[in-house]
Amino acid sequence: MNNRNKLNSKIGHLWKQNRGFVLFLGLMLVFRSAFADWNSVPTGSMKPTIVEGDRILVNKMAYDLRVPFTHISLLHLADPERGDIIIFDSKASDTRLVKRVIGLPGDVVALSDNALFINGKPLNYSDGAVAGTVNAHAPKQAYELDKTEDLVGIKHSVRVNKQGSHLSSFDAVVVPDGHYLAMGDNRDNSADSRVIGFVPRSEIVGRTRSVVLSFNYENFYIPRKDRFLHTL
Repeated sequence: MNNRNKLNSKIGHLWKQNRGFVLFLGLMLVFRSAFADWNSVPTGSMKPTIVEGDRILVNKMAYDLRVPFTHISLLHLADPERGDIIIFDSKASDTRLVKRVIGLPGDVVALSDNALFINGKPLNYSDGAVAGTVNAHAPKQAYELDKTEDLVGIKHSVRVNKQGSHLSSFDAVVVPDGHYLAMGDNRDNSADSRVIGFVPRSEIVGRTRSVVLSFNYENFYIPRKDRFLHTL
C-alpha cells in the first residue's frame, strides 16, 4: 500500500471514529449562526440595562431566517420595533454592537440635554437614584443618574451624566428608509448612531431580551447570581 492509500485509510478511520462528534459540532455551529446564540458584553455602553460581563441570549430569528454564516435573508419575519435591543455587525465601527432602537425609518429624532424628541414630541422621564461618580474627586453635580425613559410606551432605564457631554444633544434628523437610529442606554458613554450613523437593516443580526449568565470582571470573574436568566 502506497503512502497516499495509507493516508486515505487513516482519514477514513478517523472519520468513522469521530463522525458523530463532527456532525454535532457542525449542527451546533449552524444553529448558533442562524437561530440563536449568546454574546458577551465587554463595555458599559448599555448600562444600567446590560452590564460588563453579561452573556446575552441573541434571538437570530427575531427578524429574518438567514443563510447560515451570512447576512443573506431567506425569509423576512419582522422588523425591529422601537425599544428593541438589537445586535448588529457594524461596518462603520468594524465590530458587533448592542444598542437600543430609538428611531424607525421615517421618524424625526432629536436630543436636547439627554432628553429625546420623537416626531416632535418629547419623551417622559422620571428621575432615579444616583448611580455613582465620574471619579472619586468629581464634584456633586458630576454624578451619573439613572432615569426611567418612556420610549413611546416602552419604559426602560437610562444612565446620564448630570454635567452632560458632547453626546447629550443633536439636532433633528430624519431616519432614512431601511435604516434605524440606535443608542446605548448609557447615554453619555456610548458610541452609537450619534457616532457611527444610522444602522442599516441588513446589518442587524438579532434581538436580545434576556441575560443568560454574567461574570463580574472586577471580582475575579465570579458569576453574578442576580443576573442569571435576568430579563432585560
